[in-house]
Amino acid sequence: MIVVVFNKPDFEYDVHSLLKEFFPQEDVQMYYSCSPDEVEGKNLACTHHEMTDDGVKEFADASQLFKIDYVGDQITVEWMINRVNDKGDRENPDKEILNNSMTGDMQQADESDIKTAGKSICTKISVTGTDRKETKNRLKLALYSMIENGTGKSLPWGTLSGIRPTKIAMKCIEDGMSDKETYDYLKETYLASDEKIDLSIGIAKREKALLDKVDYDNGYSLYIGIPFCPSTCAYCSFTSYPLGVWKNRVDDYLDALEKEIDYTAQKFYHKKLNSIYIGGGTPTTLSPAQLDRLIRKIKCSFDLKDCLEFTVEAGRPDSITREKLMALKKNGISRISVNPQTMKQQTLDIIGRHHTVDDTIQSFKLARELGFNNINMDLIMGLPEETLDDVRHTMELVKELAPDNVTIHSLAVKRAARLTIFKDRYRDMQMVNTQEHMNLCAAYCKQMGLEPYYLYRQKGMAGNMENVGYAAKGKAGVYNILIMEEKQTIVACGAGASTKRVWPVPNPDGTHRIDRCENVKDVGQYIARIDEMIERKQRLFEEK
Repeated sequence: MIVVVFNKPDFEYDVHSLLKEFFPQEDVQMYYSCSPDEVEGKNLACTHHEMTDDGVKEFADASQLFKIDYVGDQITVEWMINRVNDKGDRENPDKEILNNSMTGDMQQADESDIKTAGKSICTKISVTGTDRKETKNRLKLALYSMIENGTGKSLPWGTLSGIRPTKIAMKCIEDGMSDKETYDYLKETYLASDEKIDLSIGIAKREKALLDKVDYDNGYSLYIGIPFCPSTCAYCSFTSYPLGVWKNRVDDYLDALEKEIDYTAQKFYHKKLNSIYIGGGTPTTLSPAQLDRLIRKIKCSFDLKDCLEFTVEAGRPDSITREKLMALKKNGISRISVNPQTMKQQTLDIIGRHHTVDDTIQSFKLARELGFNNINMDLIMGLPEETLDDVRHTMELVKELAPDNVTIHSLAVKRAARLTIFKDRYRDMQMVNTQEHMNLCAAYCKQMGLEPYYLYRQKGMAGNMENVGYAAKGKAGVYNILIMEEKQTIVACGAGASTKRVWPVPNPDGTHRIDRCENVKDVGQYIARIDEMIERKQRLFEEK
């Protein structure tokens, strides 16, 4: 366990995120040494714990302790290491934890006084002005330098722990910076690797070219959530429910969903609808008649003349039938997904995907036979017991199918996933993702004529990597870019759906104000409280 103590609640989310990047297997707990009155009523970014008077109880099991003190124009960061050896043996304190031991000399960081004192390292950061972004970056740089020098470990994305690193490269490009200037900024400010900087700049350029077609001020995008799946995959933490439990209430769900769609269509009749994405869950758990009902409702409710794409995430091969694909095709769906995640049958069985490799192949071929010419396939790196050779085998089969899009995901195990809840069951299973895995996938995508066009990250990603979408020319998913770059309002309907209102007038720093409202996740609650869900949207969009 790692304990972090703040003397005031500030930047705790950023510190927590960076520590989890370095130590993904450790439980990181946040404490405040200040008066409870200073914490009460604040919208804290992380779960915090109250301290006893001496902190002994809280810190007894901590292998490492970080203290972050804000005093005047300085931030002091102290790292107390080697509190426990790798076997929890306190009787031999000189026996250091592997990967937490000091290696080499500490390097002096810019504007920081770094020194070692026994089993602790202390860094003092000068803070000038009131620029919170600059202060945050300095804090993360100092913390990163301490840990990197103390462990010998570096991170491919440097101090970047947010989910949208390409937003930074995009902002640089929009500000007129050259590739060299953008590279230098990402290297100096965030310590990102050359490989990730090049990837970010390349993707940002392609995104900008696509987004230049979008009218942000007068447009919006629509997300429709279908929260049902044939079964729940072991890694999944999305809002989804086994269809077998809810099959008698699917039409009730669609009734409520249509009510929310009616409100959205009325509210945004004067705006241009740029993209539509039906996701989940697995939308193709709906019957052909239900799919037809939903899509016809959307087409009748909205003006689609400005719609650049209409995507339905078919997803699970065990939910795809000829009749369902025909329902999508006759309604003009322009983009679908057929998602294997892997082409190794043993892995599919482990993660609870109730389909075979052949099901994936046949579903894909059927979609092609019916005339779909923009098909995405999702793959996940870092699944249990997957080797580099397994990834190569998967990519060979995918290459034979020649999809128009391939999205390479890095496994991110969330608290709500079965891989976490039943972690003892998977304890002895290898789950590895490396740059070599990602490079192999990138090479295959290049062979297929696909280029990277969007990227995002999540907490707890295997190998500290990323998710990258690759697409053939003219086949990139516009919605995927819009939701990552957060330049346009996205109205979301359905259980667990989250609406984002992006204000068109930028802030002084070039960012945009974003307000959110979320629908309840539980299907039964969503049906019963649909009027409340609509009222939430009304309040969000009535605010000036």
